[in-house]
Amino acid sequence: MKIIIINKSDETGGAAIVSRRLMDALRDKGVDARMLVVEKRTDSPFIERAASAAAIRRAFMAERLRIFMANGMNRADLFKVDTASDGLDLYRHRWVREADVICLNWVNQGMVSLSGLRHLLRLGKPVVWTMHDLWCMTGICHHPGDCLGFTRECGYCPFLGRAKGPADISHSVWKSKKAIYSEEPPIHFVAVSRWLAQKAAASSLLREAAVSVIPNAFPVESFREGSGSTDGKFRIVTGAARLDDPVKGLPFLLEAMRILKEKHPELAQRTELITFGTFKNPDTMKGVAVSHKHLGRVSGTEALSEIYGNADCVLSTSLYETLPGTLIEGQACGAFPVSFNRGGQADIIEHGTTGWLAEFPDCESDIRLGAERIAEGLAKAALRSPRQRGILREEVIKKFSAESVADRYIALFDSLLGTQ
Repeated sequence: MKIIIINKSDETGGAAIVSRRLMDALRDKGVDARMLVVEKRTDSPFIERAASAAAIRRAFMAERLRIFMANGMNRADLFKVDTASDGLDLYRHRWVREADVICLNWVNQGMVSLSGLRHLLRLGKPVVWTMHDLWCMTGICHHPGDCLGFTRECGYCPFLGRAKGPADISHSVWKSKKAIYSEEPPIHFVAVSRWLAQKAAASSLLREAAVSVIPNAFPVESFREGSGSTDGKFRIVTGAARLDDPVKGLPFLLEAMRILKEKHPELAQRTELITFGTFKNPDTMKGVAVSHKHLGRVSGTEALSEIYGNADCVLSTSLYETLPGTLIEGQACGAFPVSFNRGGQADIIEHGTTGWLAEFPDCESDIRLGAERIAEGLAKAALRSPRQRGILREEVIKKFSAESVADRYIALFDSLLGTQ
């Protein structure tokens, strides 16, 4: 069986990491899985850049320019939407033509256009699209927030500012997606969490589509269980490709640290917040209420195992997460996960037993209330016994081992090929 996995990058961002892990897990099972990217950072011989640097840049710049002109020249929201107006001719690539199944992942920002998607479908091969956010089911956005336009036909998109209206680009792209999704053979969508599948069922584009729920593959066995803090400190670790991305909810994290200091001063005194990833604004963490250490970009299971293994808690304050990998990795090392219950976190955490799920406030702007609920979870994490770290690890291995996820994908591929 030959599988081609298509994703923007092989290393940058959560979708890149889990896509590469899926490729490796499938190869371990004897499947000839390969990966096409536009940003190649690893030296794997089974990963190839999809086109020339010039073609990649041309498609990327053309789409951004079209969005810029259509959103009233609003730079602030330029990268919060994708229209798939421009892309690469991936249907011509040898690996795509030789594949039995085409597996799309995060393919935006000029990689796959809607026209290119139609060309891929017309190859007649099964197409599986693993959703890492909500873009497949909206007109143009990845995270609609409180907007329910995706349950109708989009239009009046809040990311378009003064340019929004009933026939704006969110509505026109919605119509194009609707037409493509009705073609044969139909795309089989994979949601990486039950929450994402529920969103798809509520959407106007995917409520009639075939959607399976398969979590992302994580090499949880490769992460070592650690002992947590051994020096009397309470260590919290949080990481992301970009920590001050608005979706990551950094204001909730900073406010939670202030509340921890206000309501649990003794705990705050011995708390150390460890962050890894990047900041667009280096001054973002100035004035944080507890001791803070930033590690910069970190990659590789060895380095991450050391960070998580020395931590007592792994924290996510994201506004939305389809299936947050940092919580899974941290739990595999024995760290107690604390997060909002707004996304795929419930697929990872059993509240009060294998982690803490804080209810997200009804209003996104109610930072204080949300932070209080996060701080409550952090206080609970500080009471956990080191002996319970092994239980956390066992639970996450059962759910997210690369082998079990690969088996579920192989079963799906076999059913679509009629070989099961």
